Amino acid sequence: QVQLVESGGGLVQPGGSLRLSCKAPRAIFSVFSAYTIDWYRQAPGKQRELVGTITSGGTTNYADSVKGRFTISRNNSRKTVWLQMNSLNAEDTAIYYCKTNQYGMDYWGQGTQVTVSS
Repeated sequence: QVQLVESGGGLVQPGGSLRLSCKAPRAIFSVFSAYTIDWYRQAPGKQRELVGTITSGGTTNYADSVKGRFTISRNNSRKTVWLQMNSLNAEDTAIYYCKTNQYGMDYWGQGTQVTVSS
């Protein structure tokens, strides 16, 4: 079973930055390297939305709302994917989740709360 663990959330002022981590502690790194990892977020009262994706080859894609501000990267030997978030604003407040699909099943982390407020 795939386990994903997010961390790094917190309270940040508008214009600030945070870096979220998504780790797969149980994965063998060679297996993790084949994972495509998605970052999602869910704001209060809203549907969960895709923030961005990183493929096994390191190709990234982003939602228009975060393009130019967020960056996804990975280190397979550390079995970790990061979501670097810059120029944060109140609309970025949400619970952030990472997800992978393996063998036709979605595996989600538990989420980490990001709050952007002065």
